Amino acid sequence: MSEFTRPLEDLGKDAAEYVDLRVNDLKLRTVKGLSMTLGKLLYMLLVLFVVSLVLTALAIGGVLWIGEMVGSYAGGAAIVGGVFLLVLAILILLRKKLFRNTFVPMFIKLFFDDDK
Repeated sequence: MSEFTRPLEDLGKDAAEYVDLRVNDLKLRTVKGLSMTLGKLLYMLLVLFVVSLVLTALAIGGVLWIGEMVGSYAGGAAIVGGVFLLVLAILILLRKKLFRNTFVPMFIKLFFDDDK
């Protein structure tokens, strides 16, 4: 091997090593982002499950309490259902502000945040 071609071979090896390191860096960032996202998703699902149980218990209690007050459990159920419809309407009206403007920056920060 001549002295003239040796630096070119070293440059080729260095370039291949650099590409491998960049691919490994991309894999690590992807794994980090996915694991953090999955962890937050599972946490949110658990919170959603507990909140739904609490809301169900409160709704049943509200139906019974309001039903006793108005003299009709069906009326109590209708009032509680109306409250939930009102909350749903508010959530639909504010969906962009509550969800898109919240989650898009969070995912951008998760996947594109440079710790360097």
